[in-house]
Amino acid sequence: MTILLTNTATRKKEEFTPLDPQNVRMYVCGPTVYDRAHLGNGRPVIVFDVLFRLLRHTYGADHVTYVRNFTDVDDRINETAQKRREAGANGTLEELIRERSDETISWYHADMDALGALRPDHEPRATKYIDQMIAFIEDLIAKGHAYAAEGHALFAVDSWPEGYGKLSGRSVDDMIAGARVEVAPYKRNPMDFVLWKPSTDDLPGWDSPWGRGRPGWHIECSAMAQELLGDTFDIHGGGNDLMFPHHENEIAQSKCAGHGFARYWLHNEMLQVEGKKMSKSLGNFFTVRDLLDQGVPGEVIRFVFLSTHYRKPMDWTEKKRDEAEATLRKWRALTDGVEPGNVPSEVVETLADDLNTAGVISVLHKLAGHGDAAALLAGAQMIGLLTDELDGWSSLTVDLSGYANRLAGLREKAMQTKDFSAVDAMKTALTDAGVEVRMSKAGVELVPGAGFDAAKLEGV
Repeated sequence: MTILLTNTATRKKEEFTPLDPQNVRMYVCGPTVYDRAHLGNGRPVIVFDVLFRLLRHTYGADHVTYVRNFTDVDDRINETAQKRREAGANGTLEELIRERSDETISWYHADMDALGALRPDHEPRATKYIDQMIAFIEDLIAKGHAYAAEGHALFAVDSWPEGYGKLSGRSVDDMIAGARVEVAPYKRNPMDFVLWKPSTDDLPGWDSPWGRGRPGWHIECSAMAQELLGDTFDIHGGGNDLMFPHHENEIAQSKCAGHGFARYWLHNEMLQVEGKKMSKSLGNFFTVRDLLDQGVPGEVIRFVFLSTHYRKPMDWTEKKRDEAEATLRKWRALTDGVEPGNVPSEVVETLADDLNTAGVISVLHKLAGHGDAAALLAGAQMIGLLTDELDGWSSLTVDLSGYANRLAGLREKAMQTKDFSAVDAMKTALTDAGVEVRMSKAGVELVPGAGFDAAKLEGV
């Protein structure tokens, strides 16, 4: 089977050919663990989880290696730890930082598990790879691509003029104009970026040839990817907000160190809420946990994400959430007690065309319409829906058959009298209770929808 992926590095949809079909390797930039993951953080997790599933289906579960890191060196983590120490918490600053990182990583795992995401094969923490980062930086300095200055080590952007900016398609002048470039006297060039920076006594730090300090953000992924996946690997992914400067800088330092680095680059578009950019100032900022605590099932969140192609902006709306919940309730009822069949070829082929999850959902609707429950179940599970792990939320003990029979009787009478007021009144009452009413020549079908409230059925 041919897998086609849009490679950001070439701006083309290309046939994916792994270096080694026995060990397909993928690296995805993970979170900086200073707080809860907001809803937008969940999108790349779901996108690359689907790619992970496709690769495992194609090459075998034992022949795919997926790495997603945790950045646990960050000023915001330090700030929380310092506040806790000032409030009287026991332990050294390093211990409190570790405690905060452990706490936020456990939150992240719980929230992403609730979205049905498989755990990667490796989840390295930056603090566990400091030695590798120092060695990486020393090598860059020895090769003339980096330099030490005032306790810092910096990458010299002009040492690689032929490659810097190719991923994002920007000139250096454009990048300077569009980026928050730190102007510092120890920099040879304003675009030079930090590989290592000094730490004060009240901050975490490690000994290095340039003094006690801590790594810059960009060096982390290059060092961890090289250590876990080798000098050259297949796929590097992340949100398109990371394309510049993070991924651009990763490429520069890795290529200049003599590594092939990633061969295919995939980036997902950003998330909006009701047509607007998610931000605290607009009051539309919320975390994955906020939705889960409000009773929105993780499977519903996942369905909404998958309804839009990963390379298009995704708009989270209440309407989409309600529609997703109603669809999933119907599909779970249809597949209840059914064993999955073989994954339909149309599902696999659609997904293999640049992760066309929206197209897969269209195929699943068609299978559901045909009543092919076994194929529907297998196809949905291919993209992480209708799994046992996400089950339980849609189970309802209410029997709506009596309401359906009564509404059918009212409609039959109305067809004779031409007075549909009683039919309309019952339909309105059912809809207000969160029941989806479907009427056709075949009869009346009632489906519990989003916001179903059995108490509102009293008196209907």
